[in-house]
Amino acid sequence: MEKKKRSVQTISSKKSTPSHQKELEKICFIDLEELREHEEIRPDYLEALKNEILSDGILKMPIAVDRSTYIILDGHHRLHALKRIGCKKIPAILVDYHSPEIEVIPWREGEKVTKEMIIDTALCGRRMPPKTSKHMIRVEGELKHISCIEMFINIPLDELK
Repeated sequence: MEKKKRSVQTISSKKSTPSHQKELEKICFIDLEELREHEEIRPDYLEALKNEILSDGILKMPIAVDRSTYIILDGHHRLHALKRIGCKKIPAILVDYHSPEIEVIPWREGEKVTKEMIIDTALCGRRMPPKTSKHMIRVEGELKHISCIEMFINIPLDELK
């Protein structure tokens, strides 16, 4: 099977400091249609987020995505908000989902979720209920929510259309 060429464009900014520029280089633009979802979204939260993004005129943070499958680990609502706004691409931080530094735990007590379940669900085009999975990453020995690697980038919406 031939692998589809992906549209990835690195973000750069002439206004950023050298250390901020180094962080921005870890972020790239990905076409929305190339991303794979594994969770449903909450319509009430989606509408509020879409309105906030429109009001600000910027997307404040990138999403977290597995670099080999383009499965969204964090950012389903941002993806859907940008789709509704008419954007075509989204800033993302690409990570290695198979890394032992990344773990997945359920949001709700008593439920079970694994990386394998998420990969299978996303690759088959199915969706789990909203807030099924909580992706965590080990940073300096401490397990934190994966959003801790999603720095503020404040990308104008015009750059995402």
